[in-house]
Amino acid sequence: MADAAHRDLEATADTHHGPQGSLPTLALGALGVVFGDIGTSPLYALKESFIGHHPLTVDAAHIYGVLSLVFWTMTLIVTVKYVFIILRADNHGEGGSLALLALIARKAGQRKWTPGIVLLGVLATALFYGDAIITPAISVLSAVEGLTVVEPGLGSMVLPIAILILVGLFLIQKHGTARVGALFGPIMVVYFIVLAALGIGAILRHPEILGIVNPMYALAFFLIDPQLAFLALGSVVLAVTGAEALYADMGHFGARAIRVAWLYAAFPCLLLNYMGQGALLLDDPANVQNPFFLMAPDWARLPLVLLATMATIIASQAVISGAFSVTQQAVQLGFLPRLKITHTSAEAAGQIYVPLVNWGLLVLVILLAFGFKTSNNLAAAYGIAVTGTMLITACMLGFLTFSVWRWNRLLAGLTTGGFLLIDGIYFASNATKIPDGGWFPLLVAAVAFTLLTTWSRGREIVRHYLQVGTMDIDLFISSTASIKRIPGTAVFLTATTDGVPPALLHNVKHNKILHERVIILTVITQGVPHVPEDKQIEVIPADSGFYRIRLHHGFMQEVDIPASLARVRNCGAPLLPADTSYFLSRQTLIPSKKPGMAIWREKLFAWMVRNAMSAMEFFKLPTNRVVELGSQVEI
Repeated sequence: MADAAHRDLEATADTHHGPQGSLPTLALGALGVVFGDIGTSPLYALKESFIGHHPLTVDAAHIYGVLSLVFWTMTLIVTVKYVFIILRADNHGEGGSLALLALIARKAGQRKWTPGIVLLGVLATALFYGDAIITPAISVLSAVEGLTVVEPGLGSMVLPIAILILVGLFLIQKHGTARVGALFGPIMVVYFIVLAALGIGAILRHPEILGIVNPMYALAFFLIDPQLAFLALGSVVLAVTGAEALYADMGHFGARAIRVAWLYAAFPCLLLNYMGQGALLLDDPANVQNPFFLMAPDWARLPLVLLATMATIIASQAVISGAFSVTQQAVQLGFLPRLKITHTSAEAAGQIYVPLVNWGLLVLVILLAFGFKTSNNLAAAYGIAVTGTMLITACMLGFLTFSVWRWNRLLAGLTTGGFLLIDGIYFASNATKIPDGGWFPLLVAAVAFTLLTTWSRGREIVRHYLQVGTMDIDLFISSTASIKRIPGTAVFLTATTDGVPPALLHNVKHNKILHERVIILTVITQGVPHVPEDKQIEVIPADSGFYRIRLHHGFMQEVDIPASLARVRNCGAPLLPADTSYFLSRQTLIPSKKPGMAIWREKLFAWMVRNAMSAMEFFKLPTNRVVELGSQVEI
């Protein structure tokens, strides 16, 4: 019956949290936020393709070959894969790796491959943290490096200026980004217009560069030098960094607005700029040192540096905000311990701030900038995180097409196989750069993956041991008939949906009293972003003043237990704050040799439990109405 209730909740998930506004307004907002990362790729993608870790000869054959690869990479990966296919994976308006994981798990049910898809979703999330560290560093550095085009003597100032910008960016996070966000769209519109204008100016000198849309140029590149062409893919893919943001930010702007912004603004402007850079290289191969800024006339280069810097700040802001959102989802879905999450806007539910993530990212971004020093060095580290996430998304696309959307098996196989092949080749190309910096995002992902899986597995083990020997609620009620009852309401929080919570057993054992009304409360996170208010509260009455209440919420919603209980109307008299006490069970975990996890992971889990935000703060319980009862649990 409980499963049926959960399915009903998910089927009626709130659809009123979607993006609000007209299509042009939403498309403008998407242009400012969603395409900030991919929009700043022209700053370094083409340059890295020619003078990166595997340099290419700057001649017509290689220029046409690389640009043809750039065009078809953006067409196949961004336009076809993400814009036309992945954006259809709508988890009640939300997107992203964890939302996709929740969607597949909910629609497909428990299958033999379910644990595998969960691990894939967690791994994609772990790689995202690596991306969130590298994006601000490489974007801001590449923009500030434009100063060396304006004045070569300013080279020594690039790193200090970039560090100052990055520190300032992270310092403002606690104040919220709602006001700054209002400027994102207009600034990025100007930026994309400038991208197109610069490109058109160069294309007019070499209109034949428009021919790069012919895939034969890409094929010819591979025929000329297969090994170098394969290695060049590791740099070409930098042109589509940020493609995951199209899906991750779907909840903010909607799939239609993102499609319109990409097809009619971002894609053509980016393509014109890349073509313009290619035309510039045809003019003079020496321009390969920084073709983006060298396209501009001398008088416009300093303003272009300032505009590009603002664009990179916007791109970095979008990734940082994304890291906050992913962390919130991970906490709600049970992959991370409770963390302090602050809402910075009364109007926008998605405007949140996570202090631990913010300061952790700041430290790692600064270390990264000091360690790699230039955008060229960082490019080697960047591609592996991007292509790794794309490859995982292609794998999850297979589960979507076969088990959720139930496409024709031939069509599903060809689609999935095609993208696995494309993304696999790009990933393999970037894997060659692991010694040159690609190890960094893999290290970050490994640490994040370990934390995410350890917390999830640890919670399962603790729940298992707590449920062993749990007393049936009806048996407990009958055995406490002679216990003295006192006025008021006692709320006992528990993670399980049946049995008697340890805190309730300890209260009876040591205090030998019961309140007139006893509520056993469980907070349940559904596999949907939002659960409507009329479906959030489930009351199951028992005898003798006992009630079991289940609070259902989505993985994008925060939980306020007192506010939710104030809306309960079918468990006796209304719950008055002054008459309600909350009882929490605090377990002290003792790592042991019992089956479960390796000892080091059990110690890591115990450390995470000790440092997690208290349930009292997380669930917004009144501090003067909370009683904690401790116990020891061997895991």
